Amino acid sequence: MQPEHLLPIGGRAAWTGADLARDESWVFRLDDAAVAEIDAALAGVRARGLPLQRIRAADFHLPVLRPTLDAVSEELESGRGLVRIAGLSPDRYSAEELNTVFWGICAHLGTQLPQNTKGEILAEVKDETGTGTAVTGADASGAVPSARARSRSTGPLRFHTDKCDLLCLLCASNGIAGGESRIVSTIALHDALAERRPDLLRVLYEPFYRMRPADEEGDEVSDRVFTMPVFSRGPTGAFTSQYSRTYVEMAHAEPGVPPLRPEQVEAMDMLAALADELCLQIPFEPGQIQLMNQHVTYHGRTAYADDAAHGASRVLLRIWLAAPNSRALPAGHAVQWGSTAPGAIRGGAMPGRSALAA
Repeated sequence: MQPEHLLPIGGRAAWTGADLARDESWVFRLDDAAVAEIDAALAGVRARGLPLQRIRAADFHLPVLRPTLDAVSEELESGRGLVRIAGLSPDRYSAEELNTVFWGICAHLGTQLPQNTKGEILAEVKDETGTGTAVTGADASGAVPSARARSRSTGPLRFHTDKCDLLCLLCASNGIAGGESRIVSTIALHDALAERRPDLLRVLYEPFYRMRPADEEGDEVSDRVFTMPVFSRGPTGAFTSQYSRTYVEMAHAEPGVPPLRPEQVEAMDMLAALADELCLQIPFEPGQIQLMNQHVTYHGRTAYADDAAHGASRVLLRIWLAAPNSRALPAGHAVQWGSTAPGAIRGGAMPGRSALAA
């Protein structure tokens, strides 16, 4: 860390929820011609009988929409780091067709990554408890539930990142109450800390113990506990934050890991409080696609309630992408990302492994 790292960063990525509520230019709306082109691309890959994992951008032909997707890609890496695409209707597609449409659009933005060692690539984020139970804090035994267990329940999700350059979510359906998206700029958080609590900002540039989740990355890894700062700068000075308080807490529950220092707990508490203050909280409506650069945003959600008896449930489709225009990362991030080179296939549950079939 250099002294200048404790100064505000600013720029388009330093937005607040109030800023985006006033200015909806981060929302890209598909017109009828774009939807017709998507439908034609879908018909093309279906006519060829291509399985999902064999579909590349060249197979899902979108020449008219291509300039818009290029603008989306630029906005994600060099702009706000957050984009919504609106204008699709899940009702016009079967479940399989909707998966293909989502996959095909994402293929124009990056390379799909495995989300666990079992090969999950296009995930469904929905309640898997069977009882509508909210999985939140430690259970009676003191065990800390993983992020996957939390996300597959109806409970709220704390602000966090996923291990990819771009997190892509499509709302296939939503429950009858709650489930609102919460997104915050990590650069806005950084700058608020620079102004209000530079002592805690300094702490977030120091190493924190983390744990690799067994339900995503398996039990075979040798370095399940490792250290990495919450805030970092790459070799070109580009900012990045990779963070999940859940995985910090899981690491400190492991034998031999020292307890969190008081200033680390205070820094994480302050980070959470500022995220609540500065975030954008909005409904996630069926058909919308939400794209987030995981180096400059955190995301979470409010609790929700399904009404399965009447067919109302919250289901999100999720794809992790390595972006071709991604930033260079600090050398120490290789422990988490595999490669720190810009534009590399990196991240995912199996770093360096593409989800695309040979």
